[in-house]
Amino acid sequence: MILSVVEQSLALVAITIAAALLRRLLKLDIAVASVICGFVAGQAVGVIGFDTGIRASTLQDLVFYVILPVLVFEATWHIDVKLLRRWILPVLLLATLGLLVSTLVTASLTYLGIGHSTGFPWIAALLTGAIVAATDPASIIASLRRAGAPEDLATLLEGESLLNDATAVVLFSMVLTVALNPSMMDLNGAGLFAGVFLGGVALGLVCGLVATIVLLLLGRASHTTIVLLFAAFGSFFIAEHYLNVSGIMTVMTAALVVRGFLKEVEDSLASGISHTWEWASHLLNSILFVIMGLVITTDMFRSHWLAMIIAIVAGLVARAVAVLLCSAISRLLRRRVPLRWQWVMTWGGLRGVIALALALALPTELDYWYTVQSMVFGVVLFGLLVQNTSASHLIRRWAPERRARRRDPTVWRRYEEAEE
Repeated sequence: MILSVVEQSLALVAITIAAALLRRLLKLDIAVASVICGFVAGQAVGVIGFDTGIRASTLQDLVFYVILPVLVFEATWHIDVKLLRRWILPVLLLATLGLLVSTLVTASLTYLGIGHSTGFPWIAALLTGAIVAATDPASIIASLRRAGAPEDLATLLEGESLLNDATAVVLFSMVLTVALNPSMMDLNGAGLFAGVFLGGVALGLVCGLVATIVLLLLGRASHTTIVLLFAAFGSFFIAEHYLNVSGIMTVMTAALVVRGFLKEVEDSLASGISHTWEWASHLLNSILFVIMGLVITTDMFRSHWLAMIIAIVAGLVARAVAVLLCSAISRLLRRRVPLRWQWVMTWGGLRGVIALALALALPTELDYWYTVQSMVFGVVLFGLLVQNTSASHLIRRWAPERRARRRDPTVWRRYEEAEE
């Protein structure tokens, strides 16, 4: 059994290395290269008879307890807290109201578009909407920074994605509970959502404080990585497995607490820790897209191509409605999001690792799980191949470059005045 797990793990890592080589040769995005290599490997293993060990029924534990804690902790560790505080109002609006609006619009459009209430009931549409509502604009953020776009815009997208991930997973879990147990339809959704969300924050505070105390007592940089890895995995496991609160909110809050306390002694206690989290996140991110490639089949596209198109259109419309509505409310509350940024945020709201993780974690006992998974795969692939590749042109058009602002300091001021 252990040898089989080792063999399968080595195979996944080998495919990610092949993806890195393909990325270097063809100058592709790493996610695209990983999907391609995973798909090719998936076709090859059927011929040579190799068992990857990947099963739809076992993916949920792998995704939730191994991959998500690292991805969430790494993203939280590198976020600019000062800029996040500045844009916290629109971030919270997008991650709560925006998420609900996006979910409902996507669910309504997919339900009406497919028009098969027996094979694709309303609860299946809600599951699709909850998954597609999770954004992951990491590649867009990288493009923004390469183009010299305002750091505030990148922080706004990154902060929304971080909180959006937590709320999307909580909403997905609630809808999935109803899908598996229709008798629970009468549960208090708002109260349960608040309890799971705030419970995760409270547990994260405790775990973050405990981890900080342990780190200060140990006082050695060599122990920091061990303690933080244990804090990420342990806090997520306790939250999801024992207390039934949001694991993502727990990990995110714990990371913010530890980061805040260690900021003053980062050179002595946390030297090199950023590099460690970066390579771990990069590896697991690539593995997740490799798994997507492995489970994709040509039959999926032949049988569900129309459902994929419906989901893509629904996701784009829902994202536009959510961004415009939340930006309008934020403007009324005196925290204006420039109109040009809203276009970048709409097109740059890619669906990535969280949406992919939730789709891969769908229970196979749901009759429509394969349809929902196919639709989410279609949305993710559209984001990678179309939105991601065209984002740089949109950014150059709608986000003023830093170099231009350095040449003329009035450029940015005139730009802001024009948006008023």
